[in-house]
Amino acid sequence: MLLPFNLLDMVLHFDQYLPVILQQYGLWTYAILFLILFCECGIVLAAFLPGDSMLFVAGTLAGAGMLDIRILLGTLIIACVLGDTLNYWIGYTFEMRVLEWKYSPVKKEHLDETHQYFEKYGGFTIVIARFMPFIRTFAPFLAGVGKMRYTWFIGYNVLGGVLWATLFLLVGYFVGNLPIVQQHFTLIVYAIIGVSLLALVSVFVKIVRGTKNGKEIGGA
Repeated sequence: MLLPFNLLDMVLHFDQYLPVILQQYGLWTYAILFLILFCECGIVLAAFLPGDSMLFVAGTLAGAGMLDIRILLGTLIIACVLGDTLNYWIGYTFEMRVLEWKYSPVKKEHLDETHQYFEKYGGFTIVIARFMPFIRTFAPFLAGVGKMRYTWFIGYNVLGGVLWATLFLLVGYFVGNLPIVQQHFTLIVYAIIGVSLLALVSVFVKIVRGTKNGKEIGGA
C-alpha cells in the first residue's frame, strides 16, 4: 500500500511518515532519503521538501537502532554535496542561456552584480545557507549564475554539507530518543521547522532593509 501523496502533510509530519516508509521499503529507505535530500538541495522547485526535520528524524530512528547512523552520514552527506553541485551547474548554464533570450528580463549588469557578490561572500553564503530552508536551495543556483569559481564552490559545498547533515543527524541520534523528547517529538519537529523559517524571514527582512537604505542613500 502506497503512502498518500500529500506533500504538505509529509513536510509537517515527517516523523510519522519515515517509520512507515522504513517498514514498507526496508533498505530502500536510504535511497528514498538520499533522493529527497538530493532534490531539495539540487532542484529549485523542490525547495519545499523537508531537510532539517528529515535529518533529525532519521538520526532519531538510527539512535533507536532502526537505521544505521554510519550509512545515513555517508549517504546523506553525499546527497547534499551532489545536490548543490547539480544546482550550481544548472545556474551556470542558465546564466549563459538567459542572455541569449531576445526579451530577457535579466540584464547583464544584474549578473555582473551577482558575480561580484559571490566572489566576495560566496564561501560564507554557501556554508551558512545550508541551515536556512529555501535559501540553501537557491544559494548554489545563484553561485552558478554568478560564475563563482567551481574549485572554490566545491570546497565550501562539502564543508557546508558535512556540517549541516552531521549536526542534525547526530542531534537526532543522541537526543531524539530521550523520554522528554519523545513525549513532545511532533512539537520539536515543528520547532525545528519554525526556527528554520524564522531564520529565513530574518534574512528577507535584512535584504528589504538593505534595499531601502540603498535607495535612501541613492536618493540623497
